[in-house]
Amino acid sequence: MPADPSALDLVLHPVRSRIVQQLGGRTRTTAQLREALPDVTQATLYRHVTALLDAGVVTVVEERRVRGATERTLALGDALAHVDQEGLRAMSTAQLASALRVFLADLAADADRALAADAPALRDLWGFGRGPIHVDVDDLAAIQEGFAALLAPYLEDGGEGKHRVSLATVLLPEPPEPPSAGNPQD
Repeated sequence: MPADPSALDLVLHPVRSRIVQQLGGRTRTTAQLREALPDVTQATLYRHVTALLDAGVVTVVEERRVRGATERTLALGDALAHVDQEGLRAMSTAQLASALRVFLADLAADADRALAADAPALRDLWGFGRGPIHVDVDDLAAIQEGFAALLAPYLEDGGEGKHRVSLATVLLPEPPEPPSAGNPQD
């Protein structure tokens, strides 16, 4: 995610965040975005797409004429891939809290939409869990590189029989425990 605070605030808007999520790893026309985000009015969607285009977060990869109008196909631009360490360090505590809340709200909304589809055949593709790991910054970089290598073959549309799933990761460091009064070794 961009380290520039104004660009960061731009992407943290709930509607723009949902647009970015829809474009993650694929292209979409504005008509496809309208279908994927039916609760967002057309005027609002176009206003937010324009803001993302102006900031370089989204780019136009194709334009074609459809019934006298220009249909644009959009993809994520170079200004946004994910929140990297530089971007995280540039955020204020309030921005980080806001970014996490937007992320979690988007995740919950996606889960609600998936559940509303009531597709029992897709239940095998669901999963969530949580567990501690013990790392330093170098370990975390190695894990992230390994994740990227592991996931690389699955980032493109695999064709028939493949389903798009959203893989979300959250790393929440536990704050250090304060020393206890009864244990001088702490």
